[in-house]
Amino acid sequence: MTQIDFKAYVVALILSGKTEAALALLAKEYCVSVPSFKVGLPKKHKIKAYGCYTAKTQTISVQNSDIVTNPFVVLHEFYHHLRCRAVDGLHRGTEGNADKFATDYIAAFQLATMAAQKWPQ
Repeated sequence: MTQIDFKAYVVALILSGKTEAALALLAKEYCVSVPSFKVGLPKKHKIKAYGCYTAKTQTISVQNSDIVTNPFVVLHEFYHHLRCRAVDGLHRGTEGNADKFATDYIAAFQLATMAAQKWPQ
């Protein structure tokens, strides 16, 4: 499986509601632990964020069940899990880099979708 195919598959899993399966694949690909995943944000994030990553518990939290199938939010928060140092529990990536990580996966999905539509089945 090529990188583009892998990225497209991960996005397709998230869009179909199989977010935990997508996180497991991502964790395996990047050789990190699988983060916990839950619906409902910690108290201090409830107003502004669609998702957040808590390094202490290695948990990706999303605002509500609608966000579970939002690949941008899920991949953005996975990037924080990926870049977080287990030793000190601090984020080691910027918001901009997390956005780029997520948009790269979504672009691969769009490319794969366009290629599939171009050729008749």
